[in-house]
Amino acid sequence: MKAANIITLVRIAMVPVFIVVYMMHTETSEYISLVIFIIASITDKLDGYIARKYNQVSNFGKFVDPLADKLLVASALILLTENGVVPGWATFVILAREFIVTSLRVVAISEGRVLAANNTGKFKTVLQIVAICVLILTSVRSFPLAGGFTTGDLFMWAMTLFTAWSGFSYCWDNRDILTVSAAK
Repeated sequence: MKAANIITLVRIAMVPVFIVVYMMHTETSEYISLVIFIIASITDKLDGYIARKYNQVSNFGKFVDPLADKLLVASALILLTENGVVPGWATFVILAREFIVTSLRVVAISEGRVLAANNTGKFKTVLQIVAICVLILTSVRSFPLAGGFTTGDLFMWAMTLFTAWSGFSYCWDNRDILTVSAAK
């Protein structure tokens, strides 16, 4: 198995570890789960770099890498929702965007096209990772801002709104795929 794929599989294996540590609900577990989340997030960039640099791009990697990303982000959002940090509607919006974009990519593949991530989607991913990092730590997310808002509120809203926007933008930019497929 290629190194890039091994790194991706390690990221997937880190998800349940992240979940268990976060669910311990101690101050220490917050910090440890944050470190696990950050390391897992960094492996996303690392496996892609290795795959491209050493010509290890594979169909397996193209399938599993985005799955690993979604498992990591979804697990964090679900845990944060369960703990009352992120409202359920925000988690729904974010996960719905991921399902919609993934479905659009599947339709594109059936039409013989590959839809690469655009810069908006890449920024969305970075914003989600940063926001989740802020939201994991009670001491950071509880920091008060103007108007009764907290740092957590700011990052939650930014992550949710930008994720929704990036999904709309991606669908709009690729709407021809939907119209061609619907006409068949």
